[in-house]
Amino acid sequence: MSYAKPLSLRPNPVRPPIGTAMVLAAGLGKRMRPLTATRPKPLVEVAGKALLDHVLDRLRTAGIGRVVVNVHYLADALEAHLRHKASDLDIRISDERGLLLETGGGVSKALPLIPEDRFLIANSDNLWIDGPVDAIHLLADRWDDDRMDALLLLVPLARANCHSGMGDFHMDPLGRITRRQPAKVAPFVYTGVQIVSKRLFTDVSEGPFGFMLLWERAIAAGRAFGIAHQGLWFDVGTPPAIGKTEAVLGWN
Repeated sequence: MSYAKPLSLRPNPVRPPIGTAMVLAAGLGKRMRPLTATRPKPLVEVAGKALLDHVLDRLRTAGIGRVVVNVHYLADALEAHLRHKASDLDIRISDERGLLLETGGGVSKALPLIPEDRFLIANSDNLWIDGPVDAIHLLADRWDDDRMDALLLLVPLARANCHSGMGDFHMDPLGRITRRQPAKVAPFVYTGVQIVSKRLFTDVSEGPFGFMLLWERAIAAGRAFGIAHQGLWFDVGTPPAIGKTEAVLGWN
């Protein structure tokens, strides 16, 4: 009888870096109204810097130079911002102007722009501060291609700043995740940051669909894992969350 080995707590020094990240930036930003009446949510500012730029800074710190960004709502403004603020990065636009594809469908459409099998995905409306170890490096070091199709960065519900939900996932000692049950509380919240394999998108149909469809398939196959974020995380989803985030970080 064989047993699954737990996720290693030691970084793998020979692990190749993440080559490409996809930043999800196509949403309508309804919860951030009225600030999103005239600008896309990724360009809403926290401490004088657009949410998108906070994410791009984390990618630069992790050494990621190729970034795919999907666009839909006020797409021209996003593209202009990227030309001005991210000229040092290899930016590739996945255009969803014709149809908003949601999180799973948006990534699926962008796959031809991503050369590697393994890549990072980051939401553009969450802000995280690295702990003792860079969060992206932590994910990359824990990735095990033989066991995983998705590795999610999770934060304990008790440390999910500005978040009003009941949690998203349970995580066992081996790092395998399962979904929160209806009307129940789960101890971990998804941070909006994950590494996935293109295997996750095998036989998916074209069109809009959420990422939960893909996670459920990976969970059923025992190939969905999580790891706890060691730093700070903020759900900057509403106008009041901006001031709260700035206050906690001392940025106001």
